[in-house]
Amino acid sequence: LQHVRSAFDGWKYRHYFQFDSVKTANVDSTSDGPTASKQVKIDIKPAGLGAAELKKLVAGYVVEEMLPISTVDSESFRRIIDKIPIKNFVSTTADIWTVNNKSFLGVTVHWINSTLQRNKAALACKRIKGSHTFDVIGAEIEEIHSTYGLHGKVVATVADNASNFAKAFRVYQSCDLESESEKEDDEEEPTFTDVINVLSAPSTEGQVSLPPHYRCASHTINLISTSDVEKHLNSSAETKSVYRSSMAKCSALWTKASRSTLAAEQVEEISRRKLMVPTSTRWNSLYEAISRILTIPSNELNPMCVKLGIKCFTEKEYQFLKEYISVMKPLTVALDILQGDECPYGALLPTLTSLMSKTLALKDDLSKMTATLPDAIKTRFNAVLESQEGRLAAATCPKFKLRWLRDECSRVQVKELLITECRTTAAATAEVPQDSQTPASPDKMDFFDFEIQPRESFSAENEVTDYIRSGHELEILNQFPKVKKIYMKYNTPTPSSAPVERLFSLGGLVLSPKRNRLSDRRFEKLLNF
Repeated sequence: LQHVRSAFDGWKYRHYFQFDSVKTANVDSTSDGPTASKQVKIDIKPAGLGAAELKKLVAGYVVEEMLPISTVDSESFRRIIDKIPIKNFVSTTADIWTVNNKSFLGVTVHWINSTLQRNKAALACKRIKGSHTFDVIGAEIEEIHSTYGLHGKVVATVADNASNFAKAFRVYQSCDLESESEKEDDEEEPTFTDVINVLSAPSTEGQVSLPPHYRCASHTINLISTSDVEKHLNSSAETKSVYRSSMAKCSALWTKASRSTLAAEQVEEISRRKLMVPTSTRWNSLYEAISRILTIPSNELNPMCVKLGIKCFTEKEYQFLKEYISVMKPLTVALDILQGDECPYGALLPTLTSLMSKTLALKDDLSKMTATLPDAIKTRFNAVLESQEGRLAAATCPKFKLRWLRDECSRVQVKELLITECRTTAAATAEVPQDSQTPASPDKMDFFDFEIQPRESFSAENEVTDYIRSGHELEILNQFPKVKKIYMKYNTPTPSSAPVERLFSLGGLVLSPKRNRLSDRRFEKLLNF
């Protein structure tokens, strides 16, 4: 049964979101063909069938009828599934991966089902040839979205801070869909494009349309903890000397231990642990590598440096590393939270708020070497903290609601914002009143023919107020349908592009040096399955 479910997943991830790929006109509901006398009419309602239930039903059907697994790939089966009217808010993550002199564009999709369970799937890991210019990236992402029926249905795409990605979303995104984070692109580094290639290529402007771009929060935090902090420490003569000397000695220790077997054995003999070597592609690696060094007491560290032929750490340098780690620790905790599998977009603003308060609280315990370091941390997220999408996402998370806001004025503003969004949602989903009853058949008496009581009109203020006063469990959203729908819309995106990075990690296992002759199509098929 599990094998059948996995096989169905492989097809479902490619076709589950093709909401409008089959037009209603293709269904002939007035066919005059023969009809069995005992034919059962199947009535599938959008709210009554979730993705998990659908998968279970299909798997049971294949197993109980002893059908081949290839049944889920047949055209007739696809036409049946395409007719099931399931709607989800979906988001994607995207990034480019280079390996063995080849470049691939990876895209993952994310959605929340009716039971508030987060789901994800790999859409593509497509080969990209030539320069990674903004127009190439925009066209490829749009093509992938269109292939899976997601064009115009993606609420946001999460990507890193690379200038080519940022420009692609800025150029090919509608003005009315522009996210708050895209309004702060004035400080980007310029992107240079080959004029000959641009003039010779067919025009795609006006045809490509991309969803709003959410910048990867984990990548931003990593930039803060590396480049921003380095620039800040190098800007002062007092911190520059101790920063450079301490980091140079750490680098010498990492190089010696990683390149010499004898040195690695000596380090492990003294510290009883191996040293970690930082890598630029793995977030938090510098923090973890320095923390591993500081697990060795200074009275044992310097004798080990003497044995390895490395300059010893001074007391000032050792103290600087300890303070550096204490300042960076809140950053690493925040990064780990935001790149978690189950982390919704609503966790972004509460995490950043706690991050800034915790780093600023450290100032009094720091020496002059690192006292100004917390101020450099809060500069990159000023625009994100004011975004309407982030506020609605956080407010509709029962875990946070309005508790993450520090002052009463901000809480009132976000509450009014949520009430306004509730009214908009109620107006957009207005349906025929549910009080209308099916008339009784002529041969049956409606014995309880009482007057229908008028229904109480919807009040956005009451629903939001009751929601704020309710508990903090996620399931509490089922009692507040409008707030639940807002939650599903704004929390579908992930705050980090870590899912597509994990896809690339799996790709590294598939595209090993011994399998570098795999065709691009075969590689993508193996990875997505």
